[in-house]
Amino acid sequence: MIEKKRNPLIDFVKDVNLSFKREQLLYDIKNYAFVEGDVMQAKTEHDRHQVIDVGEDGNIDRVTRVLDLSFVECVDLLYPYSKKTFEDMQESNDILEEIETYTIEMKVPDWFSKTTVVLLEKLIHEYMVYRVLADWMSITNPASKANWEEKIEDVSEKIRGCMNARCRRLRRTQTPF
Repeated sequence: MIEKKRNPLIDFVKDVNLSFKREQLLYDIKNYAFVEGDVMQAKTEHDRHQVIDVGEDGNIDRVTRVLDLSFVECVDLLYPYSKKTFEDMQESNDILEEIETYTIEMKVPDWFSKTTVVLLEKLIHEYMVYRVLADWMSITNPASKANWEEKIEDVSEKIRGCMNARCRRLRRTQTPF
Protein backbone atom coordinates (compact mmCIF):
# COMPACT_ATOMS: atom_id res chain seq x y z
CA MET A 1 0.00 0.00 0.00
CA ILE A 2 1.35 3.40 -0.97
CA GLU A 3 1.08 6.01 1.74
CA LYS A 4 -0.11 9.35 0.51
CA LYS A 5 2.11 12.24 1.53
CA ARG A 6 0.22 14.91 3.49
CA ASN A 7 0.35 18.53 2.43
CA PRO A 8 0.26 20.79 5.53
CA LEU A 9 -1.18 23.62 3.47
CA ILE A 10 -4.20 21.56 2.49
CA ASP A 11 -4.80 19.15 5.36
CA PHE A 12 -7.17 20.53 7.93
CA VAL A 13 -7.05 18.16 10.85
CA LYS A 14 -8.20 20.03 13.97
CA ASP A 15 -11.71 21.16 14.76
CA VAL A 16 -12.02 24.56 16.40
CA ASN A 17 -15.29 26.09 17.55
CA LEU A 18 -15.49 29.78 18.38
CA SER A 19 -18.58 30.57 20.45
CA PHE A 20 -20.09 33.95 21.16
CA LYS A 21 -22.86 34.34 23.72
CA ARG A 22 -25.60 36.75 22.70
CA GLU A 23 -25.86 37.93 26.30
CA GLN A 24 -22.19 38.97 26.35
CA LEU A 25 -22.42 40.70 22.97
CA LEU A 26 -25.51 42.64 24.07
CA TYR A 27 -23.82 43.62 27.32
CA ASP A 28 -20.91 45.21 25.44
CA ILE A 29 -23.22 46.84 22.87
CA LYS A 30 -25.33 48.42 25.61
CA ASN A 31 -22.25 49.63 27.50
CA TYR A 32 -20.71 51.26 24.43
CA ALA A 33 -24.04 52.83 23.50
CA PHE A 34 -24.43 54.23 27.01
CA VAL A 35 -20.98 55.83 26.89
CA GLU A 36 -21.64 57.11 23.36
CA GLY A 37 -24.91 58.69 24.50
CA ASP A 38 -23.34 60.09 27.65
CA VAL A 39 -20.52 61.92 25.85
CA MET A 40 -22.44 63.07 22.78
CA GLN A 41 -23.33 66.70 22.24
CA ALA A 42 -27.11 66.34 22.14
CA LYS A 43 -29.61 69.04 21.30
CA THR A 44 -32.20 67.33 23.46
CA GLU A 45 -32.24 64.54 26.03
CA HIS A 46 -34.46 62.59 23.62
CA ASP A 47 -31.54 62.36 21.15
CA ARG A 48 -29.28 61.02 23.90
CA HIS A 49 -32.03 58.61 25.00
CA GLN A 50 -32.30 57.17 21.47
CA VAL A 51 -28.59 56.32 21.37
CA ILE A 52 -28.60 54.69 24.81
CA ASP A 53 -31.73 52.58 24.23
CA VAL A 54 -30.11 50.21 21.73
CA GLY A 55 -31.13 47.13 23.76
CA GLU A 56 -34.74 48.06 24.49
CA ASP A 57 -37.78 46.08 23.29
CA GLY A 58 -38.49 47.67 19.91
CA ASN A 59 -34.82 48.19 19.08
CA ILE A 60 -33.55 44.71 19.92
CA ASP A 61 -35.02 43.30 16.69
CA ARG A 62 -32.74 45.53 14.63
CA VAL A 63 -29.80 44.59 16.85
CA THR A 64 -30.58 40.89 16.33
CA ARG A 65 -30.66 41.26 12.54
CA VAL A 66 -27.32 43.08 12.51
CA LEU A 67 -25.76 40.57 14.92
CA ASP A 68 -26.85 37.76 12.59
CA LEU A 69 -25.39 39.61 9.61
CA SER A 70 -22.12 40.37 11.38
CA PHE A 71 -21.79 36.72 12.38
CA VAL A 72 -22.11 35.57 8.78
CA GLU A 73 -19.60 38.24 7.71
CA CYS A 74 -17.13 36.85 10.25
CA VAL A 75 -17.63 33.31 8.99
CA ASP A 76 -16.88 34.62 5.52
CA LEU A 77 -13.75 36.41 6.77
CA LEU A 78 -12.45 33.07 8.07
CA TYR A 79 -12.76 31.31 4.73
CA PRO A 80 -11.30 28.69 3.89
CA TYR A 81 -11.12 27.48 7.49
CA SER A 82 -14.86 27.89 8.01
CA LYS A 83 -16.20 26.70 4.67
CA LYS A 84 -18.94 24.10 4.62
CA THR A 85 -20.29 22.09 1.75
CA PHE A 86 -23.74 22.90 0.45
CA GLU A 87 -26.18 20.11 1.15
CA ASP A 88 -29.07 19.06 -1.06
CA MET A 89 -32.50 20.43 -0.15
CA GLN A 90 -31.13 22.97 2.29
CA GLU A 91 -33.76 25.54 3.24
CA SER A 92 -33.30 29.05 4.46
CA ASN A 93 -35.69 31.75 5.63
CA ASP A 94 -35.63 35.23 7.09
CA ILE A 95 -37.61 34.54 10.26
CA LEU A 96 -36.20 36.55 13.13
CA GLU A 97 -34.82 34.25 15.82
CA GLU A 98 -32.68 35.19 18.79
CA ILE A 99 -29.66 32.90 18.69
CA GLU A 100 -28.32 32.34 22.20
CA THR A 101 -24.85 31.28 21.06
CA TYR A 102 -23.22 32.08 17.74
CA THR A 103 -20.73 29.32 16.89
CA ILE A 104 -18.15 29.35 14.13
CA GLU A 105 -16.95 25.86 13.25
CA MET A 106 -13.50 25.76 11.71
CA LYS A 107 -11.13 23.09 10.49
CA VAL A 108 -7.52 24.17 10.90
CA PRO A 109 -4.12 22.58 10.25
CA ASP A 110 -2.45 20.79 13.14
CA TRP A 111 0.15 23.56 13.42
CA PHE A 112 -2.46 26.28 13.91
CA SER A 113 -1.67 28.25 17.05
CA LYS A 114 -3.94 28.29 20.10
CA THR A 115 -2.97 31.92 20.68
CA THR A 116 -4.25 32.75 17.21
CA VAL A 117 -7.57 31.09 18.05
CA VAL A 118 -7.84 33.14 21.26
CA LEU A 119 -6.99 36.33 19.35
CA LEU A 120 -9.58 35.50 16.67
CA GLU A 121 -12.21 34.97 19.35
CA LYS A 122 -11.55 38.41 20.85
CA LEU A 123 -11.40 40.15 17.46
CA ILE A 124 -14.62 38.56 16.21
CA HIS A 125 -16.43 39.54 19.40
CA GLU A 126 -15.32 43.15 18.86
CA TYR A 127 -16.26 43.01 15.17
CA MET A 128 -19.80 41.91 15.98
CA VAL A 129 -20.21 44.60 18.65
CA TYR A 130 -18.77 47.35 16.43
CA ARG A 131 -20.95 46.26 13.48
CA VAL A 132 -24.13 46.63 15.54
CA LEU A 133 -23.01 49.99 16.91
CA ALA A 134 -22.14 51.34 13.46
CA ASP A 135 -25.61 50.41 12.25
CA TRP A 136 -27.29 51.83 15.35
CA MET A 137 -25.33 55.08 15.19
CA SER A 138 -26.23 55.48 11.52
CA ILE A 139 -29.84 55.71 12.73
CA THR A 140 -29.51 57.60 16.01
CA ASN A 141 -26.24 59.58 15.87
CA PRO A 142 -24.94 59.79 12.26
CA ALA A 143 -21.92 61.87 13.30
CA SER A 144 -20.58 58.86 15.22
CA LYS A 145 -21.11 56.28 12.47
CA ALA A 146 -17.74 56.89 10.77
CA ASN A 147 -15.88 56.22 14.02
CA TRP A 148 -17.50 52.79 14.38
CA GLU A 149 -16.96 51.95 10.72
CA GLU A 150 -13.28 52.77 11.13
CA LYS A 151 -13.14 50.38 14.09
CA ILE A 152 -14.84 47.68 11.98
CA GLU A 153 -12.29 48.10 9.21
CA ASP A 154 -9.41 47.97 11.68
CA VAL A 155 -10.61 44.80 13.39
CA SER A 156 -11.46 43.07 10.09
CA GLU A 157 -7.91 43.77 8.87
CA LYS A 158 -6.58 42.22 12.07
CA ILE A 159 -8.76 39.14 11.49
CA ARG A 160 -7.45 38.81 7.94
CA GLY A 161 -3.93 39.28 9.27
CA CYS A 162 -4.40 36.41 11.73
CA MET A 163 -5.56 34.13 8.96
CA ASN A 164 -2.73 35.07 6.58
CA ALA A 165 0.11 35.59 9.04
CA ARG A 166 1.67 32.19 8.65
CA CYS A 167 0.83 29.65 6.00
CA ARG A 168 3.07 26.90 7.31
CA ARG A 169 5.55 26.01 9.97
CA LEU A 170 8.78 27.89 10.01
CA ARG A 171 11.71 25.48 9.78
CA ARG A 172 15.23 26.60 10.29
CA THR A 173 17.96 24.50 8.84
CA GLN A 174 20.97 23.74 10.92
CA THR A 175 24.31 24.93 9.69
CA PRO A 176 27.77 23.94 10.88
CA PHE A 177 28.97 27.56 10.67
